Amino acid sequence: MPEGLAETLQWQYLEKMLLIRRFEETVVKLANDGHFRGHYHLYIGQEGTGVPGILALEPKDRLATTHRNHGHVLARGADPGAGLAEILGRATGLNGGRGGTIHLCDPALGFLSTSGVVGGCISLAVGGGYACAQRRDGSVTMALFGDGALEEGVSFEALNIASLWRLPVIFLCENNSAGAMGMAKGGYPTLVHASTDLLLIPRSLGISSVRVDGVDVAAVHAAATQAIAHCRSGQGPVFIEAMTPRWAGSDPLWPELATGITDLRMATGELGTDGPHEQWYDCYDPVLRLAREMAKGGAESVRRIFALDETARKRIADAAEFALASPLPAPETALDHVFAQEASA
Repeated sequence: MPEGLAETLQWQYLEKMLLIRRFEETVVKLANDGHFRGHYHLYIGQEGTGVPGILALEPKDRLATTHRNHGHVLARGADPGAGLAEILGRATGLNGGRGGTIHLCDPALGFLSTSGVVGGCISLAVGGGYACAQRRDGSVTMALFGDGALEEGVSFEALNIASLWRLPVIFLCENNSAGAMGMAKGGYPTLVHASTDLLLIPRSLGISSVRVDGVDVAAVHAAATQAIAHCRSGQGPVFIEAMTPRWAGSDPLWPELATGITDLRMATGELGTDGPHEQWYDCYDPVLRLAREMAKGGAESVRRIFALDETARKRIADAAEFALASPLPAPETALDHVFAQEASA
């Protein structure tokens, strides 16, 4: 089992990570079956960062996320049925079917916004951090974004203000450029930046910064808990760069299950990992990596792993059934939430 991490937390992380993985695999199927249109981004391969990072927060804390948001919202506790319904544009979705996959958000769980604009969540999180500082209740705000966000001008302004005003903001950068798509595949790099070390940017602004293995839940847990404590004590923002090797299914312009449906037998030794994605299965898949460590606990641990997965599969199957059965928003509601409404007497 991962060293320095309580066993109860490890099981909690695995449970959330399995739920996210089965959710994302289902999103691909729903898209391929024509149940929704448009682009979407999956969180497969980054569960080892978002889950321990988000679970380290308290209910009073705030979050701002980006276009690759499904895992963040689920990690915080959002209902997967309402999540899938939102992606399908149904009235029962988290946002009434108006936001879709790119803007999946649950304000009731502390999400300030889900910005589809690259880097947009960073500036929103700084505003959230300012509000936390004004409340003086020890709350913090966490921004979750990709490495590409640091190409955007607003990111530099936001980081600078957060440092100048010592705001309680955790900037959690999920760097998935490693193994990014190449031009030979008709794709594009996820990051075009002159800096060879992204941590030089926040450090130049006096922000405490650290780099961790984003596949190692114990490392992310340690970094997140330390960063949150740092912020709560009034010492200013923290920047965490979590290295999350890019999942092969995100290489094409449209997501595909390049590594197949996740098979936990690869973690227990019942199924080999030979093939073109062997390195992914053995080293970089955070779900398999954590399950493999947990399986070292013996037969009872293995049984529990598969039981958690069965529960996750059932929850997501029920969620998909709910979403598919949900109605589309009524046409007469098209202008709802567009214009301010006078309060009724």
